[in-house]
Amino acid sequence: MNQITKDLLREVSEWTGEFPGAYNIREDGASAGRRSTENISIETKADGPGLVIRVRPGTKGETVSIPALVTKGGIDDLVYNDFFIGEGADITIVAGCGVHTEDGSSSRHNGIHRFFLEKDAHVKYLEKHLGTGHGAGLRSIDPVTEIVLGEGALLEMDTSQLGGVDRSTRRTTAVAAAGAKLLVRERLLTQGTQEARTEFSVQLDGEDSGADIISRSVARGRSRQQYRSKIIGNARCSGHSECDAIIGEQGAVDAAPALIANHVDAALIHEAAIGKIAGEQLLKLRTLGLTEEEAEERIVAGFLK
Repeated sequence: MNQITKDLLREVSEWTGEFPGAYNIREDGASAGRRSTENISIETKADGPGLVIRVRPGTKGETVSIPALVTKGGIDDLVYNDFFIGEGADITIVAGCGVHTEDGSSSRHNGIHRFFLEKDAHVKYLEKHLGTGHGAGLRSIDPVTEIVLGEGALLEMDTSQLGGVDRSTRRTTAVAAAGAKLLVRERLLTQGTQEARTEFSVQLDGEDSGADIISRSVARGRSRQQYRSKIIGNARCSGHSECDAIIGEQGAVDAAPALIANHVDAALIHEAAIGKIAGEQLLKLRTLGLTEEEAEERIVAGFLK
């Protein structure tokens, strides 16, 4: 691994020189290190770039890390990763991604992740995105996440993009069987002329399935954000979508949550709020000795926490 890879690993996946459990480190389109465990196997896909990760039924308390890093301009990395989570397993997946460029060439990573959770499986999925470097080339990250939740399965998805990514499109789709749940927490910061688009589409097919999607974002400078969510209730189910955004300077946010109820007992709710930092919040912090800029940074950090 080169030094840029090591620096990005520390930022996006809390790497301390070693990963606990199973891992695969992807550096500029190739594997820079891999380890399977007795309960979690990581293999190279036979039909294209990417991995097949299999978790044995009943596996508890283990972690699999699959960070992907692009460390220079001129690379357009594409990878397909499939996760097969056995019945009753309870694990954490860390999928940080960083892109870096120091020249005028663009760098991009596109990770397509498919999750298949069997009955009563539980996955906590952590995904942190970051762009670094002083080059003029665009830094792009375009993740696609496809989720199939078996009966009683639970996937908790915590995703954040808090700096340096010039262009991003996040697409997440999910299908939930009876009693299955999807919980999503998204945090997003754009600045300058950065652009970001988020799309969620969740289909609740099983009785008592559910989804709770919460997005918090800040658009500063002249950055642009788009948020789209769609929850489709095809059975007795519950669904909630919430988009809260703060805009500053000439930032802009376009939010459009949608609900489709195809069953009389589908209980679906959406919320959307866009505004600026409240003046009384700034005043209160400034009376404590902070400058206006420091007060704004404190408010933004708390909002995105």
